[in-house]
Amino acid sequence: MVISDRYDAFDRQLIHALQLDGRAPFSRIAAVLGVSDQTVARRYTRHRTAGTLKVLGLTDPATLGEVEWLIRVQCAPDAAVPVAEALARRSDTTWVSLTSGGTEIAAVCRAADSEHSDALLLEKLPRTPSVVGVTAHCLLHEFYGGAQSLVNKAGELTAEQIARLGGTPPPADPASVPGPPAAVPGRDAMPQPGRDPDPAPVTLGAADRRMLDALARDGRTPPAELAAVTGWSPTTVRRRLAELQAGGVLYFDVDYDVRRFGYGVMVALWMSVAPAELAAAGAALATHPEVAFACATTGPNNLFASVVCRDVRALYTYLTSRIAALPGVRTMESAPRIRHIKGAGPFVAAAPKRSQGKRR
Repeated sequence: MVISDRYDAFDRQLIHALQLDGRAPFSRIAAVLGVSDQTVARRYTRHRTAGTLKVLGLTDPATLGEVEWLIRVQCAPDAAVPVAEALARRSDTTWVSLTSGGTEIAAVCRAADSEHSDALLLEKLPRTPSVVGVTAHCLLHEFYGGAQSLVNKAGELTAEQIARLGGTPPPADPASVPGPPAAVPGRDAMPQPGRDPDPAPVTLGAADRRMLDALARDGRTPPAELAAVTGWSPTTVRRRLAELQAGGVLYFDVDYDVRRFGYGVMVALWMSVAPAELAAAGAALATHPEVAFACATTGPNNLFASVVCRDVRALYTYLTSRIAALPGVRTMESAPRIRHIKGAGPFVAAAPKRSQGKRR
């Protein structure tokens, strides 16, 4: 079976549809895309088998009361790959990659709470042979990411198709919208009357954890298989899935190869922004088509973004135009991503070495 080096128009529409609803029946996706059920099933199975497309069921750290850290690990040149792979095998890490000429590792680490963040960051990593430096930045606010992906901004589906799949349009770029600026996340959002602005973390049971582990490996795992994992009936599985999604604990993401969209350059951007402009700069950054993930962090570089561009010329244009126009940016550091080790899902050592199509 031959898989093209690029996703075709139907592939891109299918990825967008799955990003909107990762467990949508193929029949509903087919009706929205105007093709047969069999066409959707065959194309998804073809890419799923080849490892170029997969739906993942993921948990939201904030809803569970967890804390996320963006870590940068400087290694001796001959040690970076084994250290990165060791990090990737840990269950508390995601988005592990080699950057900056292959001597630095970037990763995201999740901790149960702020009191348990030091096990990896302060104890194990600095004592690892050939690790020469570690910096950690606590994620304070996410401007773009989670259930929102690059494909949400790509315009593969029409507004009517998005609505039929239960999705919402991506954030509008203020530069392209006439009239007064719209409200933006993190700047104008206020707690709604009657809603708890800081709800208590959701507590998961052992069966919940087993089900979520299965969904992290395959977000389209059938209810019958999830019933076998949890010991619940399929009806209970469906009800619990709906509860976890409605509560913000569970969302579905699509793991795809961003290079098959034609993006050849992936860069991590660390920016220092004046505090008074941080929310506005982050909200504007979230609208950029090049931005896969954006967040506010602790540290001297308090705004982070994961960016993709067609090539280095496009990256230069982006940095000197869109980034340069952000309010309050004082300094910027860019670190090209050399090799992807692990994405949002579990680490699979036997998987082909490819670029994953998401955020960090």
